Amino acid sequence: MKTRFVSLRICAAAAVLAFAAGCTTFSRDGGFGAVSTVATERLGKDAVQVKTDADRDALARRTQALLSKPLGIDDAVQIALLNNRGLQASYAELGLSEADLVQAGRLPNPGFTFSRTRSSNDLSIGRTFSMNVLSILTLPLATKIEGRRFEQTKLETADAMLKVAADARRAYVEAVAAAQAATYAEQVKDSADAGAELARRMRRAGNFSRLDYAREQAFYADAVAQLANARLRALAAREKLTRAMGLWGASTGYKLPDRLPELPAERPRLDDVERYAMDHRLDIRAAKLRTQGVAKSLGLTQATRFVNALEVGYLDNYETDKGREHGYEISVEIPLFDWGGAKVARAKATYLQSANRLAQTAIDARSEVRESYAAYVTRYDIAKHYRDEVVPLRKTISDEMLLRYNGMLVSVFELLADARDQVGAVNGYLDALKDYWLAQADLQQAMGGRLPRSGPAAGEPQAAVPASASASASAAADASVVSAASASPAASAPAGASAAASTDTSPAAIAAKVPTHAHGPAPASSPASFTNSEGQ
Repeated sequence: MKTRFVSLRICAAAAVLAFAAGCTTFSRDGGFGAVSTVATERLGKDAVQVKTDADRDALARRTQALLSKPLGIDDAVQIALLNNRGLQASYAELGLSEADLVQAGRLPNPGFTFSRTRSSNDLSIGRTFSMNVLSILTLPLATKIEGRRFEQTKLETADAMLKVAADARRAYVEAVAAAQAATYAEQVKDSADAGAELARRMRRAGNFSRLDYAREQAFYADAVAQLANARLRALAAREKLTRAMGLWGASTGYKLPDRLPELPAERPRLDDVERYAMDHRLDIRAAKLRTQGVAKSLGLTQATRFVNALEVGYLDNYETDKGREHGYEISVEIPLFDWGGAKVARAKATYLQSANRLAQTAIDARSEVRESYAAYVTRYDIAKHYRDEVVPLRKTISDEMLLRYNGMLVSVFELLADARDQVGAVNGYLDALKDYWLAQADLQQAMGGRLPRSGPAAGEPQAAVPASASASASAAADASVVSAASASPAASAPAGASAAASTDTSPAAIAAKVPTHAHGPAPASSPASFTNSEGQ
């Protein structure tokens, strides 16, 4: 009767635990819903996990639709979220972690032992049904530990997705800026070519010294080298963007806009950036969950330091001379040589390691957001300074030099030297504009994937805006310099030389390469107006 009572108790306990274990099953979305929600809320984009050929075909169609028009920065981010294979590999971590969670919630398989022995006329049959009771007792705690790890994996995967989006954003800015710089370098090279040709013709006519001639030829030679370097940088930046978006084959023929978006009209004001970052950075949340999980694991290790193997078995034996026998057996590991001290010490060290890593992650995050915000503000101010001060002043100088040249108050040498000086100002503005958008991408990542709302001046890059007044003004100035130098009577070049020079360097020919509003005020809708603040 006692044996029957024990067996019923064991069966009842196993049934209850089996029911509890049945609650730990695979989720419908495999944990990807959390990642998709982060993409929607923080990026305004869709994150999709590719599992079937149908999913892959749908993404291919959507990607081609985005590539059918000039690529915007938001389009590049969306394509990266859809096609980046490294990101798809990160999504697989969700499946691995969920499998560990489900496995932790499953009851251990029971053991069954059967023996049959014969001695003379005696037959002995032994049957034992056993189960690891310790694993059953620690099942809830083990499930909680794996549940935290699964939540941690969700956060880490979402953070990896945000990093891919940030990388795509930076790669886009670099690609467009490099292409814009290459275009301007080509305009500078064309102007330098015209100046060098003019210098050759004037040298033949005896109106140009050897020193001035060498200067113009050196400027042209340097412009050729700068153009080659600019084209190489543009190619490398485009390939970097292609890798970030996960494109290959015919899809790599996408079209980029001619220039970066202009600066926001006002510098965005962001308050309490550190606190916002602490509340929204996913790597900090993941580190917290990791530390909590390690703490739970430490508790489990301490609870099982002495006894980590406990099995209970139900016996059903039969012997010919004794008949059937029922009973149970208990198997316990005796902590004779190993008292579990090493395991506990390891668990404690792991916890301290995780806690210190969490603290370092928080310290790094605060420092990164301060550094990124300082760079963001400074880059904006520098770009605005170039836009509102340096380039307009250079344009004013160029216009005044041209007027004085037409009035025969300055020589052609001074006019050409001024054109060379203006190249540095325009290149400085292009670099400053690129640095601003890169700084914004860095700040966005440092603050957890998005910037806090601060009004319409928050400065997200939109579709391509009207032409950059800097490149337009400088190209027009270069054209005016070369045209005036080639057409002025003071040059005293042969008539044939003037005609030949005007064929390649007339204002209309060079101005055709740049937007028409370069020769007048920028449209009112453009925040970048390169007119002098004093009205010139």
